[in-house]
Amino acid sequence: MNAAETIAAYYAALRADEPLGPFFADDADRSVVKFGISEQLVGTGAIGTGLREQTETTADWTVESHALRVTEREGYAWFSDAVDLCWTDTEGTVRHEYDTRWSGTLEATGEAREWQFVGMHVSTADDLGE
Repeated sequence: MNAAETIAAYYAALRADEPLGPFFADDADRSVVKFGISEQLVGTGAIGTGLREQTETTADWTVESHALRVTEREGYAWFSDAVDLCWTDTEGTVRHEYDTRWSGTLEATGEAREWQFVGMHVSTADDLGE
């Protein structure tokens, strides 16, 4: 799987409520980071916990990519995308819908040289409101 296919697989796993933690590289020095619309998660442990909580409290994800651009170079890749992102809050049954901007970095890790995220940033220009 190349880096673009890994990103597409991440989107598919998000839609299917599948575990997302394995898409992120394991780190001992807390260098892996994920910025979401409303949170910052630093380190594989925090990312795994945050993504598990997200899966437990959300459902019915829509993830529609509109402008994925990926560049690969000698074991590293970077990407950007414009993504329509929607989900339902299972505790309050509120539907959230955002036009989001994604960017990040992947590294080919392990003996299999499997692409994993080492940095991800998701943002929106929308007013989040309360």
